[in-house]
Amino acid sequence: MIKRILHIGVAVKDVGMSSQLFAKLFGSGVPQPEIVREQKSQIAFFPIGDSLVELIQATEPGTSIERFIEKRGEGIHHICLEVEGLEAEVERLTKLGFQFVNETPSDGGDGYHVVFLHPKSANGVLIELAEKIVR
Repeated sequence: MIKRILHIGVAVKDVGMSSQLFAKLFGSGVPQPEIVREQKSQIAFFPIGDSLVELIQATEPGTSIERFIEKRGEGIHHICLEVEGLEAEVERLTKLGFQFVNETPSDGGDGYHVVFLHPKSANGVLIELAEKIVR
């Protein structure tokens, strides 16, 4: 079940410099960046009301973030939807004909498991589905 828009992901070349810019824009402090090894990225989250803006920088060459920036430049990369029952959502959407970049959940940032819908299944928009990991 889809609960809410969790965050909007923004691909950036330098998460440190971009964090300074967005902190000014939002009138907030600079967030502590987080390395997400499985996604080969460094991220920083800015809370905006009940949602977040996520800045994402590639930490290795050849990653999807790096390819995105090379092709399109810095900018909105994806929309993340928080879900309850991630595996059930993958199953439901697969039955409806949606295609995934990855159907097996992987570790995302901020303590979430994530999967990505392929953009060709959603009018060119990369959709991330995320469920908080309960420990």
